[in-house]
Amino acid sequence: MRRFFLLLIAIAFALPSAAQVVRIKVDDTIQPVSAEYISRGIDYAAQQHANAVLIELRTPGGLVESTREIVAKILASPVPVIIYVTPTGANAASAGFYILESADIAAMAPGTNTGSAHPVGYDIKDEVMKAKVENDLAAFLRSYEGKRNRNLAVGETVVRESKAFSDQEALNQHLIEIVAPNEQDLLAQANNRTITRFDGSTAVMKTATAPIVDYDPSLKEKILGFLVNPNIAFLVFAIGAISLYVEFNHPGAVIPGVLGTIFILLAAFSLNLLPVRFAAVTLILASFAFFVLEAKYATHGILGLGGMVLLTLGGLLLVDGPIPELRVKFITALSVAIPFGAITVFLMTIAIRARRNKVTTGPEGMIGQTGIARSPLAPSGQVLVMGELWSAYSSTPIPAGEPIIVRAVDGLTLKVELAKQSASSREPALQR
Repeated sequence: MRRFFLLLIAIAFALPSAAQVVRIKVDDTIQPVSAEYISRGIDYAAQQHANAVLIELRTPGGLVESTREIVAKILASPVPVIIYVTPTGANAASAGFYILESADIAAMAPGTNTGSAHPVGYDIKDEVMKAKVENDLAAFLRSYEGKRNRNLAVGETVVRESKAFSDQEALNQHLIEIVAPNEQDLLAQANNRTITRFDGSTAVMKTATAPIVDYDPSLKEKILGFLVNPNIAFLVFAIGAISLYVEFNHPGAVIPGVLGTIFILLAAFSLNLLPVRFAAVTLILASFAFFVLEAKYATHGILGLGGMVLLTLGGLLLVDGPIPELRVKFITALSVAIPFGAITVFLMTIAIRARRNKVTTGPEGMIGQTGIARSPLAPSGQVLVMGELWSAYSSTPIPAGEPIIVRAVDGLTLKVELAKQSASSREPALQR
C-alpha cells in the first residue's frame, strides 16, 4: 500500500500543472531589473505549463538593450504571451511599443495609448549616427512584427516619425488585436483564438476558465528596482559620501563609516545597471575638491559655490538615459548639491580650525598660561596657575605675589619667568 501511494505522488508530480494564466505586472521603466523580472516570469510559466503569460504593461520607455532582451525572451517563449496595456490612462511608450508588438496577442485597455518609439538619447547633430540608430531599430521592429501579422508600415512610422496611437486607433491600424476593459474580458476575447507563434506553429488559446496567478518580483528585484531610479541612486551616493567624510574626520565613530560604505556600494551597484557618463563622475569629484579648498582657504564662498555648480551639473549629466525618467532631475541634483556643499564646507571649516587652534589640554596646554608666584622662586617654589598649585622654578629670582608666565613643563614642574620681564623683553622686538 505504501508503494502504491508513493507511485500516485510520483505520477502527480509528473503530470502537468493545472491550467493557469501567469500574470506579470510591469509598472516601471524598462531597464535590466524589469528585464530580469519578465524573463524569470516567463520561465516560471513554462515550468508550470501555463496556458498563457499575461504581462500587464505600463511604462514610459527605457533602455534599448533591456528592450531587446525582453523581446527575445517573449519571442522564444514556449507559452503564448499576452501583453495588456493597463489601467485606463496608462501608456506603453517608446520601448513599451516594441515590447507590445512582440506579443502573441497585443491588447490595450480603453483610454490607454502607445507609440512614440523614435530613438532618443543620441546626438541629433550627428545625422549619420541618427540614421544608423533609426534604421537599426526600424529593422528590429520589422524582424518580428510582420510574423505577428501586424501593420508593418504603420508600425515603422512609430519609430521614424514618433507617431502615437490611442487604443482604438491602434486596433483600427492592426497594431493590436484586442481592446478590453479588464483582465476577465481580455481572457474571454482571447479564448479559442488561433494564434501563429513566432516559429510558425499555430496554437489555440484556452484562457476563459484559467485562473490568474500573480508572479511577484523577488526581494532583490524589488530593492534594485527602487535603487535603479537615477534620482534615488544619486541621493544614496550623496548620503554615502557625506557619511564617509564624517568617519574620516572622526575616526572610530564606526557607524558613519559602515553606513557610508553600504550606501556607496549600493549606489555603485545601481549605477552599474544604468548608462553612466564618466565625465559627470569627474565633475562630481572636482566639486568635492572645491568644497575642501573653500574650507581651507576661505574664498568667501566662491569655491563653495563653484563646487555646488559642479555637483549639480555632475548629477544632471550622471545618467545618459533615453527618457527623462532615466535621468537625474534638476530639482534632485540641486537639492543634493546645496545641502551637501553647505554641510561639507561647514564640517571642513570646523576640522581645519580645530587643527590650527592652540592646544588647551595636557602639558602643551599649560605653556603660555599666566599665574601668581605663591612663594619666592629662588630658584624653586610654588605658583598658582589656572586655580592649581604647581611646583615651579625660574632662572631668575621671582618674589612672592609677582605675576609669572609658564614657558615649559617638565613632568609636574613648571619652568616660569616673570611676566612683566617677559612683556618688556618683547617690546624691542615689536618696535623693530
